[in-house]
Amino acid sequence: MDFTVVHLIVGENTMRSSGSGAVLLMILLSHMTSALEVPLDLPQPPTITLQSPKDYIFDPRENIVIHCEAKGKPHPNFSWTRNGSHFDVEQDSKVLMKPSSGTLVIDISGEKAEAYEGTYQCTAHNDHGTAISNNIVIRQSRSPLWSKERLEAITVQTGVSLVLQCRPPAGLPPPVIFWMDNIFQRLPLDNRVSQALNGDLYFSNVLPEDNRNDYICYARFPYTQTIQQKQPISVTVLEMDTMNDTSLYNVTNFSDNPTGERRPGFMTPLGASSTKMVLRGETLELECIAEGLPTPEMSWQKDGGELPTSRVSFLNYKKTLKILDVSEADAGDYTCTATNRLGTAHHNIKVNVKAAPFWISAPRNLILAPNETGILTCRVNGDPKPDINWFVNGVPIENAPEDHTRKVDADTVILSRVQSGSSAVYQCNASNEFGYLIANAFVSVLAEPPRVLTPPNQVYQVITNSLALLHCATFGSPIPTITWFKDSQISIKSEDPYVIHENGTLEINVAQSQNSGKYTCIATNNLGVKENHVFLEVKEPTRILKQPEYKVVQRGTSAVFECKVKHDPSLIPTMTWLKNSGELPDDERFEVDADSLTIKDVTDEDAGTYTCIMNTTLDRDSARATLTVVEKPDPPTDLELTDQTERSVQLTWIPGDEHNSPTQKFLIQYEDLLHEPGIWVNMTEVAGTRTTAQLDLSPYVYYSFRVLAKNQVGYSQPSQPSRQYRTNPAAPDENPSDVHGEGTEPGNLVISWKSLTGFQSNGPGLEYKVLWRQSDVDQDWSSKTVANSSHFVVSGVPVYVPYEIKVQALNDYGNGPEAEVVVGYSGEDMPLSAADGVLVMVHNSTVAQVHWEPVSSHSVRGKLKGYKVYYRRERGLHETEEEVDQEAQHQVLTFSGNQTEGRLPGLQPYSLYIIFIRVLNSKGEGPQSQEKQFETPEGVPGPPSFLNVVNPSLDSLTLEWGPPVNKNGRLTGYTLKYQPVSNTTEVGPVKVMDFLVNETTVTLDNLNSSVLYKFYLSAKTIKGAGANVTKEASAVMGTTVPSRHVDIATQGWFIGLMCAIALLILVLLIVCFIKRNKGGKYPVKEKEEAHQDPEIQPMKEDDGTFGEYSDTEDHKPLKGSRTPSNGTVRRDESDDSLVDYGEGGDGQFNEDGSFIGQYSGKKEKDTHEGNESSEAPSPVNAMNSFV
Repeated sequence: MDFTVVHLIVGENTMRSSGSGAVLLMILLSHMTSALEVPLDLPQPPTITLQSPKDYIFDPRENIVIHCEAKGKPHPNFSWTRNGSHFDVEQDSKVLMKPSSGTLVIDISGEKAEAYEGTYQCTAHNDHGTAISNNIVIRQSRSPLWSKERLEAITVQTGVSLVLQCRPPAGLPPPVIFWMDNIFQRLPLDNRVSQALNGDLYFSNVLPEDNRNDYICYARFPYTQTIQQKQPISVTVLEMDTMNDTSLYNVTNFSDNPTGERRPGFMTPLGASSTKMVLRGETLELECIAEGLPTPEMSWQKDGGELPTSRVSFLNYKKTLKILDVSEADAGDYTCTATNRLGTAHHNIKVNVKAAPFWISAPRNLILAPNETGILTCRVNGDPKPDINWFVNGVPIENAPEDHTRKVDADTVILSRVQSGSSAVYQCNASNEFGYLIANAFVSVLAEPPRVLTPPNQVYQVITNSLALLHCATFGSPIPTITWFKDSQISIKSEDPYVIHENGTLEINVAQSQNSGKYTCIATNNLGVKENHVFLEVKEPTRILKQPEYKVVQRGTSAVFECKVKHDPSLIPTMTWLKNSGELPDDERFEVDADSLTIKDVTDEDAGTYTCIMNTTLDRDSARATLTVVEKPDPPTDLELTDQTERSVQLTWIPGDEHNSPTQKFLIQYEDLLHEPGIWVNMTEVAGTRTTAQLDLSPYVYYSFRVLAKNQVGYSQPSQPSRQYRTNPAAPDENPSDVHGEGTEPGNLVISWKSLTGFQSNGPGLEYKVLWRQSDVDQDWSSKTVANSSHFVVSGVPVYVPYEIKVQALNDYGNGPEAEVVVGYSGEDMPLSAADGVLVMVHNSTVAQVHWEPVSSHSVRGKLKGYKVYYRRERGLHETEEEVDQEAQHQVLTFSGNQTEGRLPGLQPYSLYIIFIRVLNSKGEGPQSQEKQFETPEGVPGPPSFLNVVNPSLDSLTLEWGPPVNKNGRLTGYTLKYQPVSNTTEVGPVKVMDFLVNETTVTLDNLNSSVLYKFYLSAKTIKGAGANVTKEASAVMGTTVPSRHVDIATQGWFIGLMCAIALLILVLLIVCFIKRNKGGKYPVKEKEEAHQDPEIQPMKEDDGTFGEYSDTEDHKPLKGSRTPSNGTVRRDESDDSLVDYGEGGDGQFNEDGSFIGQYSGKKEKDTHEGNESSEAPSPVNAMNSFV
């Protein structure tokens, strides 16, 4: 089965505009109003398909071709009439009729073309009727020469109006007129000088520049492409003073006030009103040309209505009003108005609209079955009303053979109960004084079963929400009835969303995906039935999801436009990029990818509008974005200095190209060619809209200026420097800044300042006048003038007293302004006295408060920076004087400002301290105060220095310890606490023992050898107990590390359980041994060999030790800690015993004596010599794995 795919193409506008959809519908259904088509294999009367226009103007240099084509069955024969008489084509050798056609080709070479002018009409005839063409008027184009005439020179006054007439020869068609000079240059036209529709040249008022001798009118004849030239016209324009002394010849248009201004007046048309007739459908041109001084302005209006804005235009500087496609509504009164400052003038034009005949409804072909009735209508209109005449087969109907089935009623012919053989061609002729219309309509009497003319199995593809038209063009006589079915089952009625048109077309106004499928149209009449199948596919629309965005990029960078599209997967999209509606440049810098356009190394020429167009066979979508290329602005040019004074100048410049980024500001810089040549300094900034700046200047500077422009991209290059501008010297405008007075040694005062620059000096001979005097003392200023220096030293002054200081600039042209007074101080010396009244108050064993009396300000001999407190620990109160640490260093605290007390932190309890104080200034420290002693009270002691376990036995052990390193007072004794610890949260009871200060050992009896104990030992003073030192140990430390859990080995139930387990294992081993001797392996053995349990490993038989006890906690709580819940001890990790822990190690203590750190012990790997035994594990080892 063959399928033909029909695409209903919907453009981007029709997709989005209901108005455009209506236009599309009209186009697609236009055949509904055209003549009925009959298949060419059926008998039918002739139909004219092509004919020449009614008015045919030919070029005598070419052949005359008069078209006449027709169709029919059988094929028609053709004949012609000329001027109402038969034209025998075969008798004229110059005339040829094309084969199977009525078209005439007349060879007029070597002949007089006028002989073939006339009115021609073509006739097409076959067995079923005769059709005729329009009357075709054949005329030869003509371009006659200009008639000979003698043109006299024209002399006119300045200011008067003037008309130069053209009067071209009458041509066919009329020529195109234009005015040129003798070097073939068009004469300039404007509001004052204009060309009328008839070709004349009008001057509303004459000016001296209109004086010339070569006003030439040209006529161009379009068919022959020839140009005819009129004789030149000479115009002389005279001024008034010339006219008074000259005898004038042929002077035109003098008036009482020829050169004066005057109100407007109309040069054409003349009078206050005129009339104009125009035919409907033609173009209306109304013209008004006025004179006056000044030149009048023209305006138009329609009385009682508005001008049709969509069809109206103004030409020739509003002197011509043009309306296209005139209708009856354009009739009426039009007023043109000429206006200048002296007044107005009006002219009324009455427009009458007439109409040649035009169709309202032309007669259409009729296909009738025998005994059917048909009607031919010929409805026309015109002004005046046209006369209607009917013809049959080219013969007036009143002269045709009588036919009782035919009735004529004005514009209607009624045919009743037609019979076979009565086919004919009817002509309707409508005419009035302005033209005529002829229409052929055949009546064909046929009896024919239905035919479907639409090709079968067509596939229509449309876009969702667009219009779908499924055609079912048919033919039959009688006319078939059309019915539609969807998917061969559902009968379609003409209701929403379907419309079935008279021609059989099925319309789906808004197609959806569910409308896709197979459609069947069935044509039926009384002679038969015919069906046809078509298919509709509704596709998803193409949409641009991400549109390209407006880009502003700098020249030389890259620009990327994205255009991401969604489309129906069954359609093949094509992406096209346009620049400014044209193709992209053929440049490798433009890279087009699947969904983007990249422009590399952008140039200024790349700026423009870029359009992304996505096309499929059905629709399209597009989006556009603009690329703006920006760059730093070009430097300003043409710097000029104006308005020059001693202290200011105006700088002007011309901005450079902004490169699409507006200038934000201008930066003005200067160079001081006298003091700092080659260094450009920023002077001022002005807004980017300005091109001038008023600059304030300093004396004694050789200025040169330049300007930089700044936009969004950055600064331009500097402009070329301006010319040099020198200012005259003057006294300084300012004094040195940053003036200070400060002594560096006792008895001196150093006065310093920041020197003026050469730019600030204002003239040569720059010096500084230094003035000083002691504050609060009635004395005159002392002064000294220095040059080339920024400081001055005054010697022999008192220690640290205030001075008033001034530094004034001066040069060869005078002194600077009065200097400001600055207060400074002379040099400092060491403080003279120490603080008195030192008093220490002890708050607790580690903190004390010290107080002292402030010293007098004059004894400080400088700026008081504070007091330094020195204190040192002499010895502990429990130590003798001989035990004093002679190398102990003083601790120093500095208390800034004028404080008289301070806190001493971090003291040691139960100690003797010495303290003294020194005064501090910028020069250094003064003498120390008298030493004071103070004591700190007792505190709690530190942890005992050690705790060791010695002489362990089966049920006892001995503890030894040493006194604390820091006793912090008089020791009163020790406290020992111990308890058993296990792997559960429950621990044994705590036992407490107190000891005298001289006791440092104890033996503990009746201990359980299988239990681990934790010991806590602390020292005491009268202030309380100090921090603990801890130790873990058991009674037997040389064998194994006991498991940290409650001893269940002595429990009866546990012993019974172990015996039962041992007996079970023994039975299993015997069974395994018997199976092994039979040569087989039991599955358990295979699994054990494949996956050994790391928790169950054989013990070393040489030492029989368990794995080590490991505790990862930094601090053991009083209630103990957890071990693994299954109590398993891994043999292969360690062979350490408790003896290893008891002899010290890397353990550390916290400040409270608690033990921190992690047990570390010896670890060694098991080494197995020889081959592994294949015997079963021993019961002892198996038992061990359950413990």
